[in-house]
Amino acid sequence: MIVADGRAIGRGATQPGGRPHAEAVALAEAGDAARGATVYVSLEPCAHRSERGPACADLLIAAGPARVVAALEDPDPRTSGRGFARLREAGIAVDVGEGAEAAARSMEGFFSRIRRGRPFVTLKLALSIDGKIALPSGESKWITGVESRAHVHQLRAQADMILVGRGTYEADRPQLDVRLPGLEHLSPRRAILTRGIPVEGWATLSAPEQISSLHDVNDLLVEGGSGAASALLTADLVDRLLIYRAPILIGEGRSSVGYIGLSDLAAAHGRWRFADSRPLGMDRLEVYERVRSSEA
Repeated sequence: MIVADGRAIGRGATQPGGRPHAEAVALAEAGDAARGATVYVSLEPCAHRSERGPACADLLIAAGPARVVAALEDPDPRTSGRGFARLREAGIAVDVGEGAEAAARSMEGFFSRIRRGRPFVTLKLALSIDGKIALPSGESKWITGVESRAHVHQLRAQADMILVGRGTYEADRPQLDVRLPGLEHLSPRRAILTRGIPVEGWATLSAPEQISSLHDVNDLLVEGGSGAASALLTADLVDRLLIYRAPILIGEGRSSVGYIGLSDLAAAHGRWRFADSRPLGMDRLEVYERVRSSEA
């Protein structure tokens, strides 16, 4: 956002596909009024040129704002610190750190791809009180209520890709699209985890570790089923757990996950941190985050 005389004169968000960046969009809206203004950004303006557009640091220098306020330094080695340095050399004041925590959460996928070389992985599970995802027959529609399912569609709209296992695909033939009014165009791409025959129109991964090959995917949502969940958990590739717990008891049924590589109970402790909980109609959403070092 670009502000002059206490008024927003330009707003921007990075466009689908990664270009143009938010700065370019906001500067185009502000025009000449950006000179002498204050620019607020979530991430350090990029310092590297791309065949898809100029460096945002250069665009800002040409526009001539008096000040840039950024939440975070860009972890991309092509920019990291260079964007700020270039702005300062041009006489533009730079402040860093305001809103850093919120910005980091909003860009978890980007930071994961840069630092870990893979997408940020969210595993979604819809469970009964006793931890079942389906009846013994495999029937699972619907464990959770309307509000939970609507929330999942919001998650889909924020994801770059959704992954399911072969069993879920064969049983449900899921569309995995976004069915919220006005957000249908945000339906993510689909992927299947299988060693079998690829599915036309779906990305095919034969092993969990192959998510690292998804270079254009920042946020990966895993929706099912037990096999895919177990495989990702065993490979320690899940960063966030979203558990939608319905107030029903199933008893004998299909468990949410199978073997995940634990050798003893002690190894299960300290791996997950409770992050949030909220009601969704009659259901309850529980959010857990994987405990990792800052460099993991």
